[in-house]
Amino acid sequence: MAEAKLHLADDRHVDLPITRGTEDEVGLDISRLRADTGAITLDPSLGNTGACTSAITYIDGEKGILRYRGYAIEDLAENSNFPEVCHLLIRGSLPSKSERDDFRTRMTRHTLVHEDMKKFFEGFPPSAHPMAILCAMVSSLSAYYPEDDSPEELDLNIIRLLAKAKTLAAFSFKKSIGHPFIYPRNDLGYVANFLRMMFAVPAEPYDIDPVVVDALNKLLILHADHEQNCSTTTVRTVCSSGANLFASISAGICALWGPLHGGANQAVIEMLDRIAVDPDGCEKYINLAKQKDSGFRLMGFGHRVYRNFDPRALILKKSADALLSKLGVDDPLLAVAQKLEEAALSDDYFIERKLYPNVDFYSGILYRAIGIPTDMFTVMFALGRMPGWIAHWLEERNSPGARIIRPRQIYTGATARPWLPIDKR
Repeated sequence: MAEAKLHLADDRHVDLPITRGTEDEVGLDISRLRADTGAITLDPSLGNTGACTSAITYIDGEKGILRYRGYAIEDLAENSNFPEVCHLLIRGSLPSKSERDDFRTRMTRHTLVHEDMKKFFEGFPPSAHPMAILCAMVSSLSAYYPEDDSPEELDLNIIRLLAKAKTLAAFSFKKSIGHPFIYPRNDLGYVANFLRMMFAVPAEPYDIDPVVVDALNKLLILHADHEQNCSTTTVRTVCSSGANLFASISAGICALWGPLHGGANQAVIEMLDRIAVDPDGCEKYINLAKQKDSGFRLMGFGHRVYRNFDPRALILKKSADALLSKLGVDDPLLAVAQKLEEAALSDDYFIERKLYPNVDFYSGILYRAIGIPTDMFTVMFALGRMPGWIAHWLEERNSPGARIIRPRQIYTGATARPWLPIDKR
C-alpha cells in the first residue's frame, strides 16, 4: 500500500497510508496520527477531512458531476421517479419492475399516520414553523414503532418513514394555515398524493397538473442526496451513538433547518422580496454584491462544492422554464429572479468567479410557482433528502469496525488557575 510520511519538527514521524476511491480520489489515512505522535489535525469546518468511506454518492465539484450509486443525476432526473431513486439510494440498485411495484405498494400502504399523532399537531401554536413540527413528529415515530434488530422490522421502519414523511410534511402545512388535514389516497403516486394533501380542500375536487408533478418529482430527486453535507454528517454522527432511525433522521432535519444549509432556498425568496420593493431594482443589488464591505450577498449563486456549475441547477432551469410557461404565473418576484439570472450570467464579475445560479436559486422559484409557501421550502428539502439520510444511516450502522464519532479539539482556554472565594475574585 502506498504511504505518505509526516515529520514533526521534533523528529516525531508517522507513516500515513494512502487510500484511493473508485473515482481515484486520494485520502491520507491519519487514524494512527495521535497514537503514534500525540498530535492531531486541525481542520475547521472539516473541509479537508474525510470522516468515512461511502458508496452512495459521488461529486466532482470541478467538473460539475453528481452521481447516485454511479448513475448520472441528469439520467435519473429525466428518466426515473422519486420512489425509484429512494430504492436506488437505500437498497443500492434501481428496481426491477416487480421490485418497483412492491416498493411503491408498500410506500402507499404505510402513508397513514397513527390517529393519536393528530393530538400532537393540535398542541402546536398556529405560528409554529413547519420544520419545528416535522422534526418533532419524525422523532415521535420512535414511540409508535420501537426499534427492532430484525432486518424485516428495520426494513419496515424505513418504508414507514419514507411513506409517512410526506403525510407529516403536508399535515405540518395544514396545521400552519388552520386547515383540516387531507388524508392520503392509495390510488395516487407519491408526488400526486403529496400535492393533494397539501392543496386539496374537503368536499372540493382537486386537479393534479402533470407538469407540476414532473417539476416536483425532479426537485425531490435532485435533493435526494449530496454526499457528506452538514445534515448527512449529523445523521451519521447520531447514528454512531446507536440512536434509532427516527431519532437520527430528526437530528438531520434540525441540521437542515439552518439558513446556510436547507434554508438557503428560503433565503433566495426573502432576497427577491427585498429587491422587488426597492425602486432601484436589480442593478443596485448586483452592484452591492460586488462590494466586499456592502454586507449584501446574492443568495442562490455559487456553491461551496461546485467550482464550475451546479448540475442540478441546469436541470431545474429547464424545469422552471417549462413550468412557468405552462402555468402562466404572473409573479413580480419571479420576474426579479429572471432579471438577476440574466445579469449574473452576462456580468464579467460573476462569470470570472463562476458564481452561477445554483440549485437553491431555481428550487425557490419552482416552489413559489407551484404555490408552496416560503416557510415550507426547507420541509420540501427534508422530504427530498429523506432517502439519502436513510442510506447513510444504514451505511454508518453497518460499517465494519465503526465507532462512535468523537472529534478532537485544540484547547485555547485558560490554563490552570486556583479557585478563589467570592470576596477575592
